[in-house]
Amino acid sequence: MTEHLLVFPDRDVAEQVADELRDEGFTEVRVVREALSGEDDAEDHEWAVHVVVEGDRDIPDLRERLSALAQERDGWYDPTPLG
Repeated sequence: MTEHLLVFPDRDVAEQVADELRDEGFTEVRVVREALSGEDDAEDHEWAVHVVVEGDRDIPDLRERLSALAQERDGWYDPTPLG
């Protein structure tokens, strides 16, 4: 199992990316609100797409795909959100 996080400044974009990943066959995908470290202001939040991948999908190809997807939508990709 691997976990991945794609972060976007806009909720609508995060929802679109999550839907796209579900359409591609990813079953454990959810959108979560991410508070920026140390910030209390409600505007200082980003939206993350959390993806859990079971099994043995090719990790280098998967990371490349998710990174490209994040960059296409003005976001960023964290390949090790718990690390």
